[in-house]
Amino acid sequence: MEKRIHLLPGDGIGPEVIEQAKNVLSAIATKYKHIFSFSSGLIGAASIDAHGVPLTGETIEDCKNSDAILLGAIGDPKYDNDPNATVRPEQGLLKLRKSLDLYCNVRPVKAYKALSELSNFKAQVIENVDMVILRELTGGIYFGQKEKGESAASDLCIYHDYEINRICKLGFELAQKRSNKLCLVDKANVLESSRLWRKLFQKMAENYPDVEVDYLFIDNAAMQLILNPAQFDVIVTSNMFGDILSDEASVLAGSLGLLPSSSIGTFGKLYEPVHGSFPQAKGKDIANPIATILSAAIMLKDMNLEEEASDIEQAVNYCISNNILTKELNPDNPYTGSEVSSFIISNIGEQIISKEFA
Repeated sequence: MEKRIHLLPGDGIGPEVIEQAKNVLSAIATKYKHIFSFSSGLIGAASIDAHGVPLTGETIEDCKNSDAILLGAIGDPKYDNDPNATVRPEQGLLKLRKSLDLYCNVRPVKAYKALSELSNFKAQVIENVDMVILRELTGGIYFGQKEKGESAASDLCIYHDYEINRICKLGFELAQKRSNKLCLVDKANVLESSRLWRKLFQKMAENYPDVEVDYLFIDNAAMQLILNPAQFDVIVTSNMFGDILSDEASVLAGSLGLLPSSSIGTFGKLYEPVHGSFPQAKGKDIANPIATILSAAIMLKDMNLEEEASDIEQAVNYCISNNILTKELNPDNPYTGSEVSSFIISNIGEQIISKEFA
């Protein structure tokens, strides 16, 4: 199989974790006789420094012409600490989402038994936690009309039926592949936009009689994620609610460095770790590459390369079970990020570590 993968290393630790994920993908390609053609572009602060904008039109076209996009991280303190900056790294990601119509963010959350003692939660609370949150990504209050006056401001939350239907459809289809359980999170007791979500969701549920559906208001859902997170399998929700819940759920795993994500769109698919650019760790080889490597595994699954993805997941599980982890998860005897990725590659079965982008 031949696939074109466009790499967007981004800022901070982004280039490091992307290189390590690329090394893992190269090992998979060698083992299974695939051809992965890698190209690379700039986004975020790296693009601002080079081109004056956080994302160029050329990079967008390169993304559209690829089979998948693997992104590192975006963000730089010199922009975060300047409230007057009109051009910011994060604008590049928002532009990419809009340009590719990346309408559904897929956020798996899994709690590893071997790391339960590092969690802020009791072991029995996070036992068997294995869920996926589907967040609508291109609509709602973040993209609605905004108004600002001297003593008042407003943000319009607007959803169209096609925006709701397409992500709900993905939710039902994913539920069928997992445990046939799907929960809609909304605020239908207050918001008209949520009432539209519930109406369309209920109508669609008639076409999926094998899927057990549930409904929770956002405030109750946030509470249930803490009280009994194992009850959830697949959650589908709006942009803002998904933003809140996915960040809350990320705490269950014990480290952002373990959590992958993907974004499904009309014109492409993007895969990225959920952590930030962690500029303090830049160039020190201490950043955890597992979230990016697992994002690459999700990419392989979407390419119908299930066995290849399973190889990566099993290798990651091996590292976690044997405490082959970076400092935030193994403070007493830490491994470097490149050592962790090397162990994963070794476990896959190929000793291949490329230091340059192809």
